[in-house]
Amino acid sequence: MNRTVLVTVHTGREAAVESARLVIDRLVDAGITVRVLDTEADDIGCAGADVVPSDPAATKDAEVMIVLGGDGTLLRSAELARPAGTPLLGVNLGHVGFLAEAEVADLAAAVDSVVAGRYDVEERMTIDVLARQNGQIIADTWALNEMSVEKRDRMLEVVAEIDGRPLSRWGCDGVICATPTGSTAYAFSAGGPVVWPEVEALLMVPISAHALFARPLVVSPRSTLAVETLPDTPGGVLWCDGRRRFDLPSGTRVEVRRSARPVRLARLHGVESTGAPFTDRLVAKFELPVQGWRGRVRP
Repeated sequence: MNRTVLVTVHTGREAAVESARLVIDRLVDAGITVRVLDTEADDIGCAGADVVPSDPAATKDAEVMIVLGGDGTLLRSAELARPAGTPLLGVNLGHVGFLAEAEVADLAAAVDSVVAGRYDVEERMTIDVLARQNGQIIADTWALNEMSVEKRDRMLEVVAEIDGRPLSRWGCDGVICATPTGSTAYAFSAGGPVVWPEVEALLMVPISAHALFARPLVVSPRSTLAVETLPDTPGGVLWCDGRRRFDLPSGTRVEVRRSARPVRLARLHGVESTGAPFTDRLVAKFELPVQGWRGRVRP
């Protein structure tokens, strides 16, 4: 059976490009067909790979997509991989790298695990995002981490809604609606809780709200969240995963609900990965103090 792997890279980092060449050579030597995107092929300069257009068709029939870079690179890659359900295997060459499965020091072992088929696939919740003004759809998109409604210049005036019922009015810098995967991203910076990836929930986190009740909320994954910018007040900006931007006039309604289409992530066997357990990842990424821990007392 012919096996195909798509390799994508943050071409602005020389270390990432060099790592991509190593990955491609190792996969080709193992008899695996390798694809690279036409927007990255010249920078990689690897003759052993097939060059394909940079669109979702690039992932068709690919077994896995290996992503070399930081979380931003993986979010960009998710836009290509999600329609076909191709699993993403992130190798962190960025800073925090919560979405990555392996660090660059484990690169060779990670590639060997892919060659041997030693990995599982887990699904991460995504959200569908729909913005309307006067009943007309002005944005229809999605996010893996979060969507945020943010001010452009002056403070926003919004009303938050959960499951068709008004919750509170906030004068604020913005509102974030996030998935558990996104709880360690923008929502975390805004004071939201850390939610373990296997927990099914949605988050709503106001940003710098001038209100007595402006706490982060954790709601059912079956809930529909909405944020309305009030008429006759400044408009805002809608961001999804910090990548897709839409201007929001005053009086816009943004609805968020769980998507039926997840993003799939590859999880390796037998590699010192960043993917499991999540507690260890938190400790490592945030350099949390755990000195003095003795563990469970065993009989």
